[in-house]
Amino acid sequence: MTPAFLSIVVGLMLLVWSADRFVEGSVGVARHLGMSPLIIGMVIVGFGTSAPEMLVSAISSWQGNPGIALGNAYGSNIFNIGLIIGVTALINPITVHSQVLKKELPILTIVTGLAAFQLWDGKLSRLDAGLLLILFGGLMFWMIRQEYRPETDTLGVEVEQKLPVKKPPLGRSMLWLILGLVILIVSSRLLVWGAVAVAQYLGVNNLIIGLTIVAAGTSLPELASCVAATRKGEHDIVLGNILGSNLFNTLAVVGLAGVIHPMEVTPEVMNRDIPMMVGLTLSLFIIGFGFRRKGRVNRFEGILLIIAHSVYTAFLATTILEK
Repeated sequence: MTPAFLSIVVGLMLLVWSADRFVEGSVGVARHLGMSPLIIGMVIVGFGTSAPEMLVSAISSWQGNPGIALGNAYGSNIFNIGLIIGVTALINPITVHSQVLKKELPILTIVTGLAAFQLWDGKLSRLDAGLLLILFGGLMFWMIRQEYRPETDTLGVEVEQKLPVKKPPLGRSMLWLILGLVILIVSSRLLVWGAVAVAQYLGVNNLIIGLTIVAAGTSLPELASCVAATRKGEHDIVLGNILGSNLFNTLAVVGLAGVIHPMEVTPEVMNRDIPMMVGLTLSLFIIGFGFRRKGRVNRFEGILLIIAHSVYTAFLATTILEK
């Protein structure tokens, strides 16, 4: 059992480190290719911070453990809103300025509803997964098109200010890109192997491990970047990071895993996990969109999000202890 726990710890540490190097290398190469700061921030960095979820879920599904794949994606969404948004709002209340985010909040809510609808029959077929990937491609195209609109958006300005002025050397960027990707793959396999071994030892299904250990571990890059951004008052980058990550998880991560291995969805997912994910997404939409006031996630609302996530996690813990 010790090798499995060690595999999880080492896998998570390498996953976080390699994701950081992969993002750094990707941004450097993208700058040398002449991509704009907005596209780098919304697409390249967004993909890089979600790469752990994608690789872990793809490998899990390929190895015949779709429960970890689904739990990782939906568990990360719950973790992102409940804990990351909650903690960052507790540190510094989050004010929503960007018009891009005003559009992405409703889109995330609709996409989450679509995910719940697709699983209503208790399975995720390859057709369902393919539709998710097509929708993801359409959203990426829409986001890129935003760059060419004449209006100036505060998200693009903040991302441009956040990125380094000087281009890093191309050779170093390529090194970090390749090395980061290789270690991402290796660490993902370590994490999946350890998670499956622990699940078998504890006698719990892979879904629970995916919703807890794996989901929290693969969301560490988002947590670190959001805490750093909120300390600098970069509110739109905080919320944009989470919205982009959740869209990526719901569409690309689940879609890719479902194409590799169609999934049978247990009743617990529909009765426990989907309602939690939908509820948190709706709460973020209501709080962040701001119908009669300026969109803002204050400290009290942040505490409520943290409490909701804590209650959910405690319920999952009792499920493990009952086994």
